[in-house]
Amino acid sequence: MAVKPKYGAALFLFFLTIAANAQIQYAVIPENPRLGEPVTIGIAVDSGSGGPLRAALVSGGQRLAKAAFFSLDSGDGQPPVLAAVLAIPSTAAPGRAVINVESAGGIIGQIDLDIAGREFVSEVIELNPSLTGIRTVPDPQKTAESEQLWAILNRTGNEIFCFDTFCFPVASQRRTSFFGDRRVFKYSNGGSDTSVHAGVDYGVPKGTPVSACGPGRVVLARFRIVTGNSVIIEHLPGVYSLYYHLDLINTAGVERVNRTCHRTASALGNPCFRGKYRSGCLCRAARP
Repeated sequence: MAVKPKYGAALFLFFLTIAANAQIQYAVIPENPRLGEPVTIGIAVDSGSGGPLRAALVSGGQRLAKAAFFSLDSGDGQPPVLAAVLAIPSTAAPGRAVINVESAGGIIGQIDLDIAGREFVSEVIELNPSLTGIRTVPDPQKTAESEQLWAILNRTGNEIFCFDTFCFPVASQRRTSFFGDRRVFKYSNGGSDTSVHAGVDYGVPKGTPVSACGPGRVVLARFRIVTGNSVIIEHLPGVYSLYYHLDLINTAGVERVNRTCHRTASALGNPCFRGKYRSGCLCRAARP
C-alpha cells in the first residue's frame, strides 16, 4: 500500500495560505534552491485547470526540466493539493528563472524562482584499457541498458511510497566523489572526454550493507555493463534513487522496501544491498 502523505499535504496547505500571486496559489520548497538541488512545488487545485498539469523550469528562454504534478490528499477534509518535484540542473546558470505551470491548453500560471550558485569539484580520472573500452567501444547491450534506464527515469507513476527526508544509504560519511563533479576522463588510447558526475560515491569496504534511502518500489535490480550490479527504487511519482556498483544484490522476490529514518547513523533498514552503493538521489559506494 502506498504511503498517504497526510503531513506533507498539511505542510503545503500552510504555505499556500501565505504564498500566492495573481495567477496561481503556490508554495515552493526551498524558495532559493542551489544548482543541482530538487525543488518541490505545491499548488492549490483548481477544478477548471484543464486536466493533468506539469511544471516546467525555464531559464534564458530554454526549458531545463519538467515534472508532472501528482495529488496529495490529506484525508482529513482539507482541500487537495498538487505537488511536483523538479531537479535544478547542476549545469544551469544561477539567477532568475521561472516555473511554468502547464496544462494541455497552455500555461496557467508562472512562479518566479531565484537559483543560487554553487561551487563544484573538478577532477581528472585516468582510465585503464578495460574501463576505456566500457566508455568508448559501441555495444548494443550497453545501448539497450541505457534506453531501459531512461525509460524508467522518464516515467511518472501515480503512487506515493515516501514523503519524508531521505536517509543516508550507509553509516559512513566518507565520500570519494560528489554530486556535480566536473570530470575529465583520460583514456588509455590517448583520447579524453568530459562529464558531470550525477551521483555521490561513498567510500566503504566491500561487503558493507547498503540500505534504501526511503520506502519505495524496486523497479530495477540487475547487472549493467556501465554501473555493475544496480538497483533503482521509485519513491514518488518521477522520484527515484539509484544504487550502483553493488557487490551483491539481495532483492530476490522483493517488490516493496521500507525504511524508517532514525536519528542514529547506525540505523540501517532493509533491504540489504551488500557492497558498492544518487536526487534524484544516485548514491553508491566507491570501490575499495
